[in-house]
Amino acid sequence: MNLKRLIVAIGLVAGLLLFGGAPLMAYADEPVTIGMSDVTANESGVTGVLTLRSKSPTLVDPGSLKATIDGKAAPVSIKQAPKLERRAMIVIDTSGSMGTSGMQTVRTAMAQYLKSVPDDVLVGVATFADTAGVDLAPTADRAAVQRVVDGLEARGNTSLYAGMQSAVKALGKKGDRSIVLLSDGADTVANNRDAALAKTTAALKNAGVRTDVVQFKTTDPDAVTSLRAFTKANGGSLVPAGDTAAVAAAFQQSAKALDSQVQFTVQSDSKLAGAHELALSGTAGGTNFNFARTVTAAAAATPTPKPTPTDSGAAAVALPPGGPLPLEKVQPWLIWVAAALVALALFTVTATMMVPTLQTRREARVASIESYVVGSRRSRADRQPRSTPITEQLVAFGDQVMKRRTSTKGTMALIERADLPFRAGEWFILQGVSTIVCVALAFVLMRDASGLGLLIAIVIGALLGLLIPRVVLRSMASRRAKKFERVLPDVLTLVATSLRSGFGLPQALDAVARDAAEPAAKEFSRALAETRIGTDVSDALEHMADRMGSVAMRWTVMAIRIQRDVGGNLADTLTTTSKTLRDRDSLRRLVSTLSAEGRLSAYILIALPIAMFFYMTLVNYEYVSLLWTRTLGLVMLIGVGILMVIGIFWMRRVVKIEV
Repeated sequence: MNLKRLIVAIGLVAGLLLFGGAPLMAYADEPVTIGMSDVTANESGVTGVLTLRSKSPTLVDPGSLKATIDGKAAPVSIKQAPKLERRAMIVIDTSGSMGTSGMQTVRTAMAQYLKSVPDDVLVGVATFADTAGVDLAPTADRAAVQRVVDGLEARGNTSLYAGMQSAVKALGKKGDRSIVLLSDGADTVANNRDAALAKTTAALKNAGVRTDVVQFKTTDPDAVTSLRAFTKANGGSLVPAGDTAAVAAAFQQSAKALDSQVQFTVQSDSKLAGAHELALSGTAGGTNFNFARTVTAAAAATPTPKPTPTDSGAAAVALPPGGPLPLEKVQPWLIWVAAALVALALFTVTATMMVPTLQTRREARVASIESYVVGSRRSRADRQPRSTPITEQLVAFGDQVMKRRTSTKGTMALIERADLPFRAGEWFILQGVSTIVCVALAFVLMRDASGLGLLIAIVIGALLGLLIPRVVLRSMASRRAKKFERVLPDVLTLVATSLRSGFGLPQALDAVARDAAEPAAKEFSRALAETRIGTDVSDALEHMADRMGSVAMRWTVMAIRIQRDVGGNLADTLTTTSKTLRDRDSLRRLVSTLSAEGRLSAYILIALPIAMFFYMTLVNYEYVSLLWTRTLGLVMLIGVGILMVIGIFWMRRVVKIEV
């Protein structure tokens, strides 16, 4: 009898293995990835969302869930995740290594992704090459997403970390957020790759953004290390893909994962406030997961005590429910904050109404280049900025005012050097808005001053409003000009190499316009466009030197003119010029290093009295206010200001060494 039972048991086990075991084994072998996002904490506990990704439907085993808060076990439960605001960013590598076929693969995969992603998910696009940025903020318009992806082209280097950081910022801080990254190489732009990788992974982890990575045709160890670090930040997945079908499948799987979400709730036996350490572990589809996160719970609001009668027997005046707060009860700093917000609102509304033609930096670069290059694929009607009649009248008025100024030519040269999309009238309106905002802030900050002191504060605010835009403009123009000077030796080397290969000078300049780093590529593209409409090559390069204020470029043009007049090998001439520029830059860096201590001392001596003035204004306003409430104080303030200006110019001359 026992033998029969043994035979039956063995038969049943064999049957299970033959007929039921295969699906079970297949299900167990399927990869499952779990991500955690949208983690929030309050005084009663912590909630969050678990996103499950697998080929087959997968559930979290409730019995396997364990949670601790600050190392102490806490009860945890799960349920179907409610409808959250869900956002996804598609981060695409558009570097030159992707090529035409790679971009076509991206377009096909994106079409599959948009078909599979749930309708309520907002989808955005970010790209990275030489630079990185958000091409389209998260939106429900699927056609707009596809149009952006269809217009992408592969060129330049790989700024992987900058692209991921810009995507994290674009996703915001609320709701379920995810990133689908497609890349075929490591970052080639960051100066310190280890620090940039650590910063990017920290941003992903702190923001709670889940990252699914498609590793496209690469086995580069540096690239694989970075991509794996992104997925480990919040439980994403890494899928190697070598063709269009594999990439499309990976994108489609990432879209379907957005529908497999559950919400977990961890209860605390005591009220939570401040930062706490949360640990959550469990099993889903045979895969173990373990998350650790620092969460911050806001402290509960303290109830306002009821007013009590005073010692004199008079009852305190109670405010009616919902009634206004008397002005004398408002703290002074609240008035300052309110005034600052009003000024900010005024600035935003005015800027929006008056200058609606502002573009993103990417659009401005593309539009500026395409305006000079013949044969642009985009129609000019698509790029025509829309403006209102009020805007046109204000900008026209600004143009008329700027025409009568002798400094307009220099201002427009700086705007062009800084590569800003401003007309003369727009710049005038921007200066006017800046002046109004600074005057309003000065009036709010010095409202307690006497009549003369308030007048001086308003005058100082007006001067700052006029000076700040000019200082910022000069700084941006100088920074771009210096960047042009730094890449110029490499550009000349590229031109010389092209000439030795048998190209003419125009063809060599065209190679620079296509392959050189910014801002040289754009400037040489403009010079090349001038030659196409009849300008001599030397004259076009001279215009570029004047536009960038580059002494080194003027030397280069001089060398080209001399070579064309007396003959010789232009490639050798440019090579010598490039070596001279490099030696000059090396000497300039050496001098800058030797004079760094003097410059730092000058900065400290300039900033110290200004910082002490503002500090004393905050801690002892009555003492400092004597400077603008008394005649002697005003004389001292004016004298100190004059001496400060003299000292600043004197120290600048001492530490500035021309090379």
